[in-house]
Amino acid sequence: MGANSRVGKAADRNAGPLLRGYLEHLSNERRLSRHTVENYARDITALLDLAGGTRLQQLEVHHARRYVAQLHARGLDGRSLARMLSAWRGFFNYLVRDHGFVNNPCVGIRAPRAAKRLPHALSPDEANRLMAIEGDDDLAVRDRAVLELFYSSGLRLSELTNLAPGDINIGDATVRVTGKGNKTRIVPVGSRALDALRRWLDRRGGIADADPDALFVSPKGKRLAGRVIQLRMKQWAIKLGVNTNVHPHVLRHSFASHVLQSSGDLRAVQEMLGHASISTTQVYTHLDFQHLAKAYDAAHPRAKRRGR
Repeated sequence: MGANSRVGKAADRNAGPLLRGYLEHLSNERRLSRHTVENYARDITALLDLAGGTRLQQLEVHHARRYVAQLHARGLDGRSLARMLSAWRGFFNYLVRDHGFVNNPCVGIRAPRAAKRLPHALSPDEANRLMAIEGDDDLAVRDRAVLELFYSSGLRLSELTNLAPGDINIGDATVRVTGKGNKTRIVPVGSRALDALRRWLDRRGGIADADPDALFVSPKGKRLAGRVIQLRMKQWAIKLGVNTNVHPHVLRHSFASHVLQSSGDLRAVQEMLGHASISTTQVYTHLDFQHLAKAYDAAHPRAKRRGR
């Protein structure tokens, strides 16, 4: 694995074999994806580089705190540092459990708070343009249903890829979604998304050997992978002239902000998104204010002085 090729640079000669053993544990026992294991390798290699001549057994809390401060000074944000600390803690938990280490120097250390970034949302015009997929071939019909469902119901990518045909209730205009923590919720589906889903279900029935448990499938009948959806979405955005970085979460954000702008019902948006806490949903109130501020700047006579 290329990500741990730099381990040998660390002064602690035992670090390389220990890290390789941990990565094998993540891959073979915990069955993490190759991409995830490579991320762990990169983050732990950064720790080994920072430790330099200090042996892993000698690392204490003050060392880990200093390393975090050094990385923060280099420009890493709180989100990246929190991810790194999580990787470091997992590594040392493994060393304590399997290699006789007596302490985990990363326990209790928190990363600097990440700046709160507002999610990007498409304008209603951009969203409508993205839905205007032309063509009557199976892929166009499928992709139109995918995009319409994302925007209609605010699903996460994993939630959409895990849907089964039986999760769509055409009569009630709802979709049954299994979200984080294996929690199930019922979300409304708009009329245009329902029309797109009807057309896709008709086409899906003609695909040989289609996975019976997968709503969206490839031409070979396999469950559609999240990565394929991401790539198809970007391709359609380029083709349809939507000049922004379009990905599944953008449509989720667009759904939430547009519903909130129209209804003002934060609690309903929370339930449809499947947020455990309404504080998570409150970020969309900032999006709503941004919408109002833009309208004010464009229309209010006293706002024009800002442009002088």
